[in-house]
Amino acid sequence: MNTNTQTIQGILSIGAILCLVVGFFNLFSPEINDLLYNKLFYILIGVSFFFQAPTLGNKNLLYPMYAAAALCVIGAFLPKESQFGMIKTIGLFAGVILSIFNRPKVSRQ
Repeated sequence: MNTNTQTIQGILSIGAILCLVVGFFNLFSPEINDLLYNKLFYILIGVSFFFQAPTLGNKNLLYPMYAAAALCVIGAFLPKESQFGMIKTIGLFAGVILSIFNRPKVSRQ
């Protein structure tokens, strides 16, 4: 993974964490909190998954990671009342699981 990709992912991750903190503690108006907590967070995570996909060691996980990224971003734009609103959460969990399975195996001696 090159340095630029790592930097971008780091910035996106910090932004996503800030969105969670601000939304969780309701630091702004309900509209701003909703925008940060339920929309921007998933967009940032989805973009992060998009940048992470080409760096995966197992190339069989490439397209599933792109799909997880797409679910996060598309789901962020759906209304909360939509019956498909949960796809952003599915995308989030899928991306996290794919990231975990991509970890290099530690050899024990």
